[in-house]
Amino acid sequence: MGVWRPASGFATLSLMPVAAMAVVAGADVVAGPGVGFLPLISLGPAFSGLVGGWRRTALFGAVALALCVGLGVYDGLFEERRGFTAMASVAGVTAVGIVAAVMRSRREAELASVRSIAEVAQRVLLRPVPRTAGPLRAAVSYTSAVAEARIGGDLYEVVASPHGIRVIVGDVQGKGLAAVEAAAVVLGAFREAAHDEPDLLGLGERLERSLARELEGERFVTAVLAEIGSEHEAVLLNYGHPSPLLVRDDGSVEFPRPPGYALPLGLGLHGTDGPRPHKVAFAPGDQILLYTDGVTEARDADGSFYPLGDRAYLLKEPDADRALEALREDLVRHSAGPLHDDAAMLLLRYHGPAGGGPGAAE
Repeated sequence: MGVWRPASGFATLSLMPVAAMAVVAGADVVAGPGVGFLPLISLGPAFSGLVGGWRRTALFGAVALALCVGLGVYDGLFEERRGFTAMASVAGVTAVGIVAAVMRSRREAELASVRSIAEVAQRVLLRPVPRTAGPLRAAVSYTSAVAEARIGGDLYEVVASPHGIRVIVGDVQGKGLAAVEAAAVVLGAFREAAHDEPDLLGLGERLERSLARELEGERFVTAVLAEIGSEHEAVLLNYGHPSPLLVRDDGSVEFPRPPGYALPLGLGLHGTDGPRPHKVAFAPGDQILLYTDGVTEARDADGSFYPLGDRAYLLKEPDADRALEALREDLVRHSAGPLHDDAAMLLLRYHGPAGGGPGAAE
């Protein structure tokens, strides 16, 4: 897939201490005592301290000292100060390497703890969406921009309410804990208001008020809300978010544009007009993909954006989860490495009795 594999790099670093000491020892034997290669034996414990624990570093330090003594005797360096200087150099580097290895091990343990807490927070914040909701089949994918990151500002939710199936996909401006806080506010408000508000406009206004009450500053959230009822149509409400991808039962593709562009959530109380809901046909066999801009703004090595519309054929796979995974893998291949922004995708399939598309096949 053209991505860097950390395990390969780690294995190379693990072999470097042995290789360094072997090269220095061989060079010292060939060149003789006049060149002064012997202190470079300390490269072994130095490299070991980069990747190994303190015990491994101490072991390589002991081996390096033994080599230093053996080569020093072979070269006759202990008849003068050079042999003792080389031993002091190896011992000093080994001691520093052991201290560095201990400190690194502690930092790695702390980081593992933080990642574990973040992973739990992510599961609480972004709960698994229901696999089925009314006539819909749902699948979700979340790809972090940083492999080590477990939590970010993209958000999604599916709620089966008395007013229909209500969905949100959004993207919080910014990163870090402040973005997570904003995502938590939006999701909490959405989960409650989705059951109470009779229409999407009222639901959107509740989200606006929650953000204005809970958050400070100019933080905002782009989002698209969707409601799927029993009339073979979907109602969309777009707050400055990329338009969903609609894949018809016959394979045709469209991106339903809102009648007017509105400000993101968090900025709508500044006296401007809010978004207007618009309806699109959504019948059995059709699919709607809601996503964040980390998908469409992913670039390849030539700087070209990801052609989401051209990749819609990947969603023909009968299993919704495998179809979305195929699309995610294609996105990662296109970017030829880590994404520059988080990428969330939520796929909704109408699997009613009519139609012959992938939704009907499930």
